[in-house]
Amino acid sequence: MAIPRENSLTDQEIKTPGIEPGSFRDPDSRVFISHGRILRLLSKQGLADWQKLSSSPLFAELVAEGKLVGTREATDLPDLPDVLQGGVAAVLEHDVIPFVSYPYEWTFSMLRDAALLQLELVERSIGAGMMLKDSTPYNVQFVGARPVFVDVGSFEQLREGEPWAGYRQFCMLFLYPLMLEAWKDIPFQTWLRGNIAGISPQECRNLLSSRDLLRRGAFTHVALHARLERHYENTDTDAKKELKTSGFNQELILANIRRLRRLIKKLEWKRADSEWSGYELTTTYSDEDAKRKAEFVTEVVRTEKPGLVWDLGCNEGHHARIAAETARYVVALDIDALVVDRLYGALAKEGQAKILPLTMNLADPSPGLGWRGLERKPLPDRGSPDLALCLALIHHVSITGNIPVAEFLDWLQSMKTSLVIEFPTPDDPMVSRLLMRKRVGDHPDYNRDWFEQCLAQRFDVVRSEVLSSGERVLYHARPRA
Repeated sequence: MAIPRENSLTDQEIKTPGIEPGSFRDPDSRVFISHGRILRLLSKQGLADWQKLSSSPLFAELVAEGKLVGTREATDLPDLPDVLQGGVAAVLEHDVIPFVSYPYEWTFSMLRDAALLQLELVERSIGAGMMLKDSTPYNVQFVGARPVFVDVGSFEQLREGEPWAGYRQFCMLFLYPLMLEAWKDIPFQTWLRGNIAGISPQECRNLLSSRDLLRRGAFTHVALHARLERHYENTDTDAKKELKTSGFNQELILANIRRLRRLIKKLEWKRADSEWSGYELTTTYSDEDAKRKAEFVTEVVRTEKPGLVWDLGCNEGHHARIAAETARYVVALDIDALVVDRLYGALAKEGQAKILPLTMNLADPSPGLGWRGLERKPLPDRGSPDLALCLALIHHVSITGNIPVAEFLDWLQSMKTSLVIEFPTPDDPMVSRLLMRKRVGDHPDYNRDWFEQCLAQRFDVVRSEVLSSGERVLYHARPRA
């Protein structure tokens, strides 16, 4: 039986204390993971900023609203590393986020909701005499379908006369990706995965037509921004000092925030369909097979009692919802961003906090990115599942993705997860359609006998069941000790 995990940390992180590699960019705040606890080490300046925030009614309000991660001053401290210049002045402890995700795994609506949360926090912080020192979506995590700001160290005391330091970063990592997907149907995920710093003003300008520049916000936030950036790059002028001496004030920041909010609320991704957005309407399953498949998943989830479940190829999230009835948390992944975006919208309306929808190509999953490849972690390094649902999936991975059946099972075996895995035989209509696109003989390993042999070599097969069509087989398997 699977052992439920208490949080999203990997087994290695739970056992071995260490600095979170992605937290090095703020000189006044570093995250330290110690035996299942998420601790934040603060410098003297970081402590002063925290005291300003925690003594303000804003802090309690944001935590109560679920918009800011629960945070308190830490007690029973372990030995702390010497990672802050001038020493550690204080230590905070955060609530654990069930599973860490990154913006290049989100959908349009998820990034837009995260952007609106960021703008709201900036505006409300100014009202409390504070400011956010940066504006990156990496400071936002999702608990189910709810965005939560997790970087308490980002709050600092407001400096009168200074501009919003996070504006450029907000444009590069929030605004431009949303604009390009809404206006040009250019998926932002590949751009953000290719450069974790985002899309520069000039890059965005290069992708927009003259007609696009007539759209609301395009001239100010893209064309003018790119022009000013080029100007200041070629001079020794201190732009921040110029703004301060010219009478720049917080009212100008607030006006900009409100314009950005109106702009982002109007951005919509209007793509009507995609390859898999109508899958449930065109599926070859009979009602009887669909019902039996759901019952099979229910039985396995109740037997395994998993902590973390991955629903790989989740589509509309039907089986993810079944798993969420028993499991602590479910990560629902699909290659089709439109399908996942619709699922996110439905989960958000339901107030679902146990299912995290993400978009990802399992034949090319998120790698380690950033400084030393450690700043952003590969998918399995963020918490391997206790149970993986692989339903109506392996033929797409193997035939469309050209991943050998044995290697896909190797990947699942490496995570030591239990499985519910479905094998559609070559006679299945969907499999036949996929094979017709390939040369005869391209996939000799795609047959039931070979699949069962490979599965039995890597897992203990608890049971299997052939659906009434005779063309699809379900398996419950457990990792070998």
